[in-house]
Amino acid sequence: MIYQHLVGLVDQALESELIEPTDTDYVRNQVMNLLGLESFPETAIEPANDTIPNLLEHLIAYAIEQGVIQNIFDDKEILSATIMNCFVARPSVINALFNEKYMESPIAATDYFYELSKNSNYIQMNRIQKNISYKTDTRYGQMDITINLSKPEKDPEQIKREREMKQTLSYPKCLLCKENVGYAGRIGYPARANHRVVTIPLTGENWYLQYSPYVYYNEHSILLSEEHRDMKIDRHGFERLLTFTDLFPHYFIGSNADLPIVGGSILSHDHYQAGRYEFAMTRAEDAFVFNLDSYPDITASVVKWPMSVIRLKGKEIDNLVSAADEILQTWRNYSDKSADVLAFTGKTPHNTITPIARKRHGLFEIDLVLRNNRTTAEYPSGIFHPHADVHHIKKENIGLIEVMGLAVLPPRLKEELAEIQQFLLGNANNVEASHLKWAEQLKAQYGTLSLPEDAKALLEKELGKKFVRVLEDAGVLKETEAFERFINTLNN
Repeated sequence: MIYQHLVGLVDQALESELIEPTDTDYVRNQVMNLLGLESFPETAIEPANDTIPNLLEHLIAYAIEQGVIQNIFDDKEILSATIMNCFVARPSVINALFNEKYMESPIAATDYFYELSKNSNYIQMNRIQKNISYKTDTRYGQMDITINLSKPEKDPEQIKREREMKQTLSYPKCLLCKENVGYAGRIGYPARANHRVVTIPLTGENWYLQYSPYVYYNEHSILLSEEHRDMKIDRHGFERLLTFTDLFPHYFIGSNADLPIVGGSILSHDHYQAGRYEFAMTRAEDAFVFNLDSYPDITASVVKWPMSVIRLKGKEIDNLVSAADEILQTWRNYSDKSADVLAFTGKTPHNTITPIARKRHGLFEIDLVLRNNRTTAEYPSGIFHPHADVHHIKKENIGLIEVMGLAVLPPRLKEELAEIQQFLLGNANNVEASHLKWAEQLKAQYGTLSLPEDAKALLEKELGKKFVRVLEDAGVLKETEAFERFINTLNN
């Protein structure tokens, strides 16, 4: 059976164009060595007909059964990535092919690299399919809800090994460094043997494009700096974002904010997130248009969105960069006590921006989402952070993806929402204490439901409302008058 799965994997690699027919003997021998197989049958082997991820799982199961590796998370991940590395070309070949495809079109280049990243199992499609994802209508448009189930939980033995291992290694410096390319992995550090990036020269620096192993949306990609340096929102960042959209006009690109609480999960390495996807915020209409007196050629507006978004549109990148930088510098030092916005506590800064850029209808656009990370005794997690009454749904940082209208919710909600669904059907009363008030409110409002599909649809709709509340909590200028005061400051 092991030979059938091995031949099946080679066949799938041929079909997906990871390898060519002349590579067959070579890759088979490489994988045999990893599995401890010393010979191959002379008789014809009927290949197992399955997907690359499923065939890999069979090979890993064999390796555990034969004592090649232990049944531990990191061992399985490392062997899986190392097997697929046998089928993936070196970075120089992939970069050359990417650039060749780019001459055809930017779409052809990213299509090639995205398919490669899926076929090599770097993008974990089997796991991603476990996520619960749907769209829901809200007063701000149709938003995306995802309950993240794709990242596997570590087993007790894995956790024990990580605890016992001295964390003295500092290579690679972080998960986003370019040195992760081809890195085998180790206890407590993910396997990256099958990982590849392509070089994107950008505003005088080398940047590197890769795809996220756990994509949350179509072609969810990461653009990372060559230098391991802290995240920073500044004029150079705006220039990079807009220049990238000129190079890849079918992609949006954005950045997490550069301060704790309102920033992303990795602030230690300068990077952006991009992709080929239209978020709800992109579709959002203008709440009102205003003039930027110093930039008459730019169309400026406040977006009708639960967070505080200024949208700039123009034909010239340089002009937009200057306008965005002026807004950033003004916001960094802006205080409005009546809106609870203070720029500093002592010398500690609180104001920053989450920027998102795209090219649309022949114009460059950049959305500037105003953020503030100040905390108080009343709001220890942040004044402009999900408040305690919605923590039962989401209490983590509101990063770039959520800002744009895609909720990434914790895996615990799968079981907890199932209990609420049964509660609404009158079948159970095992609702998690943190959800009980919400569940009782729903039952009081809608009564006991009779059909499971009705309870499911209701919960999906109400979860969308909760996500809107989460975003509204993170909005800093909640009233039109507060926005107008900031715009007056900009123009004066």
